[in-house]
Amino acid sequence: MRQLALLDVPAKRRSSTLAFNPKEFKAQVMRECPTAAEMQLCDTPDKAAAYWRSNVVSHPYFNADVECFVTILLNTRRKIQGHHLVSTGILDTILVHPREVFRVAMICASAAVVLMHNHPSGDPTPSEADIKVTRDLIRAGQLMKIEVLDHIFIGQPSSEKPSGFVSLRDLGYFYS
Repeated sequence: MRQLALLDVPAKRRSSTLAFNPKEFKAQVMRECPTAAEMQLCDTPDKAAAYWRSNVVSHPYFNADVECFVTILLNTRRKIQGHHLVSTGILDTILVHPREVFRVAMICASAAVVLMHNHPSGDPTPSEADIKVTRDLIRAGQLMKIEVLDHIFIGQPSSEKPSGFVSLRDLGYFYS
């Protein structure tokens, strides 16, 4: 499976004569993720949650004790290009902004994204703030022609939610 990672180009390679010195990014193909055939297509919340459990939790900056917001990058055929850990928060709060959420998607020319974040409490039920932020991100994606397919909240399996996750699309917060 192809996974893209962004690397910041070292300052010594950038021109020092420019007054404004923007960052340069390079998208590099990485082959460290498992290449399971069923993981390549991400068209259901189950597959996105399985991708989270097999790839995101092994990310070097992932911390299950705090909220972590991840964007799964998809091409036009809904195949996974990679993922990007956008932000880590605190126990029950995370700060996300459309600029950071869609930056990597734009650089990698992704057609769609799946938004995901964990709830360290184990209860994957979305809060009102989660729903509001999702609506804002959907609108921002529409402006850039990057479709937000779903926002999935990861928790722990329970008797009420045996899968351990909740999909806002399945709850009816997305319009087709």
